[in-house]
Amino acid sequence: MKKILVIHPDDRSTDFLRPIYQQLPNTTVVTGGVTKEQVIDMIDQHDQVMMMGHGAPFGLFSVGKFKNTNGFIIDHNVVGVLRKKDNSVFIWCNADKFVDWYGLNGIYSGMFVSEVGESVYCGIPSTQEQVNESNDMFAQILGQQLLAESSLERVYDNTNQAYRVLAESNQVAKYNQQRFYYALD
Repeated sequence: MKKILVIHPDDRSTDFLRPIYQQLPNTTVVTGGVTKEQVIDMIDQHDQVMMMGHGAPFGLFSVGKFKNTNGFIIDHNVVGVLRKKDNSVFIWCNADKFVDWYGLNGIYSGMFVSEVGESVYCGIPSTQEQVNESNDMFAQILGQQLLAESSLERVYDNTNQAYRVLAESNQVAKYNQQRFYYALD
């Protein structure tokens, strides 16, 4: 059975992402309290890595929860060990830039609207209910697919197809669905 590492900095505004990994067996969840060096060792010891929360093109923010970071818990210092993986999950705003810059593999997001303020910034009229519906549906679908499928490509295809149904009636989901990617070199 594969060993899964989840790096999800403790932050109430990203709690909606928990259904992505809560049901997965043999999973270690790290929300803070360790150094970047310890995270690198943990990544090396696990078969699959899922990283999620708030971020930028340079990586996943540590949001003050990890020790001795430069503001990022996942950044260029972690790329070497991530290159050994072909099934990673990168869910943060602009993770696509990070994945593309470093030639990494897995499922990843671009600029993903998860708050009304981001919706306004991206020019998408929305309500809190629409944002919540998009967030919750995406996390539930991806979590179900990760539990049901062994192929990350199938996880991506099935998640994309199911989320597309919501995108027909929800502008936030439509925007996000167009910024959900899969890469395997």
